[in-house]
Amino acid sequence: MLAELPSDHSLNRYAWFLIAAMLLVGSNVGIGKSIVAFVPVLVFALLRFVIALAVLWPLLRPSKMRCVKRGEWLNLFLQALFGTFGFTLLMLNGVARTSAVAAGVITSTIPAVVALFAWVFLGERPNARACISIALAIVGIVAVNLSHGTAAAAHGPAGSLAGNLMVLGAVCCESLYVILSRRLTQTLTAIDICAYTHLFGFLLMLPLGIKAMASFDFAAVPSSIWALTLWYGLSASIFSFWLWMKGIRHVHGSLAGVFSAVLPVAAAGYGIVFLGERPTLAHGIALACVITGIAVASVELKRSPPVAS
Repeated sequence: MLAELPSDHSLNRYAWFLIAAMLLVGSNVGIGKSIVAFVPVLVFALLRFVIALAVLWPLLRPSKMRCVKRGEWLNLFLQALFGTFGFTLLMLNGVARTSAVAAGVITSTIPAVVALFAWVFLGERPNARACISIALAIVGIVAVNLSHGTAAAAHGPAGSLAGNLMVLGAVCCESLYVILSRRLTQTLTAIDICAYTHLFGFLLMLPLGIKAMASFDFAAVPSSIWALTLWYGLSASIFSFWLWMKGIRHVHGSLAGVFSAVLPVAAAGYGIVFLGERPTLAHGIALACVITGIAVASVELKRSPPVAS
């Protein structure tokens, strides 16, 4: 018996799950910038993993983990190295040096970078729409780096460029995570992959974070920043993940990428409202390029239904 297709009402509801997930991811770009203004990156990065593992620890039962094969553990470690450890360090150091608007635009190029990496590393030749998306993403990144917005005023053009390059490095790390996860999702559940990669990420970050914590004055941090830190840890690792996985099961895969366009809008909105950033024309051009690229790559042309014979 064929599974019953969800109604239009259900599709709308699950689409809102995807939108909510991207709103969390996008706003976390700006929230991370707010936090690293008070908390060193290494301290915050370690706390992010501690918060996530406090929720995910029931999934780390030894009896369950013994069922994971050796090759799968290697893949999980590489995913953690790039997708949690590397991504977290590069993203947080990047947003400390550039604007939330710029970081959001660059981060939203992940779908295009995934397509590019799949071509380079897996030999999956992109179709015409994917090539257009990749080209528009490149144009968007170039436009961001030609702008001299809030971050440039605070850190100078060189500092802003360094921040943008770090965020781009984080995008590359996350894209490698996506590529590596393709094989594992055939044998492990998504939530187990999330738990195991966060465990590895915690172990990788622990030596760096402990050293930074030893000389850090925790009492000097406002309580509001600690509240944001708790929220970031939960939303980045738990809430956005659950919302995306819940929605993606009921929304056609060809449409899922469209919701990535919410990310730069959320990041820009947070930067403008809470950080006082003022986007430039270059930011607007970059945002338009990236969103157009996501839409072109993700939305399939609507075909007429076949005529019954």
